[in-house]
Amino acid sequence: MGIVIETFIWEPSSSVFIFIFFSSFLLLSLFPFYLSKHAPTTKSSSLSDHPFSSSSPRFQLYFLLLYSLASVLDGLWLVYGEFELVYYGISKEDTVTFMLIGFGAALFVGSLLGLVSDLIGRKKTCLVFFILHLIVGIWKMVAPSPSFWVANLCLSLATSIFSFSFETWAVVEHDKVDSKPGHRQDILNETFWLMTFFESASLIGSQVIGNWMVGGNLEKGIGSPSIAATLLAILGIACMSRHYDGTTKIMTFKDYRMSFSVYILGDRRIWLLACAQACLHFSIAVFWILWAPTLADGREAFLGLIYPCLLGARMLGSTVFPWLINASLRTEDCLTCAFVVQALLLSIIAYDYEEIGVLVTQFSLYHACIGLILPLLARLRTMYVPNELRGGMISLSLAPANAAILFILMQRGYYRTIENSTMIAFAAVGLFMAAGCMYVLKRCGKQPYQNWHKL
Repeated sequence: MGIVIETFIWEPSSSVFIFIFFSSFLLLSLFPFYLSKHAPTTKSSSLSDHPFSSSSPRFQLYFLLLYSLASVLDGLWLVYGEFELVYYGISKEDTVTFMLIGFGAALFVGSLLGLVSDLIGRKKTCLVFFILHLIVGIWKMVAPSPSFWVANLCLSLATSIFSFSFETWAVVEHDKVDSKPGHRQDILNETFWLMTFFESASLIGSQVIGNWMVGGNLEKGIGSPSIAATLLAILGIACMSRHYDGTTKIMTFKDYRMSFSVYILGDRRIWLLACAQACLHFSIAVFWILWAPTLADGREAFLGLIYPCLLGARMLGSTVFPWLINASLRTEDCLTCAFVVQALLLSIIAYDYEEIGVLVTQFSLYHACIGLILPLLARLRTMYVPNELRGGMISLSLAPANAAILFILMQRGYYRTIENSTMIAFAAVGLFMAAGCMYVLKRCGKQPYQNWHKL
């Protein structure tokens, strides 16, 4: 008599996606009514209430479209890259080596790209992002068996550029077209959370594009995402070359070095902010490295359906940002609470074996906090960091996180001295440190809300 063992593959219910969609829709649709009743009559965050110059909303739309295009490019390789490694039979040891090459490039080269961006211009650096993706796309189409370390090197540098260049470019451009500090602050706050919202939506779109182009025929479809990435990169380069090439005053290297020493290295508030950024970057990197092994620990799950669920939670978290900004809450307080919630979630994940449904719920809450934290940190950077030094500050702040990721990858991937749970526990400790940094930053003094300073 044979024994039939039924296998159960876990997948999120369709009601989860419906809940995320309608919650985001309600938060966005009810916000104007909340603002009309609670916002001061002398100052409103609504764009329709402000006499912006016509170039400001046009640039915001143009920028968000370009940012979404860049997010699709970045997400396409994230989704397609792992599948490509499996298709070509790359071993786990080689995969770890490629990851080490990527994070090493981000540490030793990417950390300096922000400084270069401040010196040569932010738009030029954004253009380099699309050029790097174009090189990777062409390389994968031409090479019959592509060299993954070359592609990984270029993509790691592109991801480093993506982390600071677009935000810095948006801030500098809005600073040029809007002369009133209050108006500029409002439209930047809106741009920050829309960046997170559109990025998450674009990452979901990149998964759809990748699945559609690969299709069921792996032999014919394996190169299709490379064609899509090449075309999208060309489109991005064409759009970048057309408009908004306004010349900005660029400092000399000597002036930049002196200003960076005074305004960045000499300000302990910037150090606290940079530490929080590094801890968040480290925890996000650890999460994306370990989320699939954590879920599939002797179990089966549809990761392709869980992935958009997590990004949808991030979208939902970003829609909370405009509500908090218009409430009587300090930015540091909001960040402290969000970091603590994230740290507690990762602590539970690290030391408690949960069912897949519980894990996905915790993962979703973690990403909802990310959706809130990212625009809040961007708001703090606008308060404390001069526009002319913003790119260098962001890229250098990520260097300690990249170094820590390199260390734990070597310990886990090569020497097997630590476990996955230990890596997640390190990420949780880092988030507790980030919460402490925000608490200390609040006690350092009054927030410089009017300090939209230029050098």
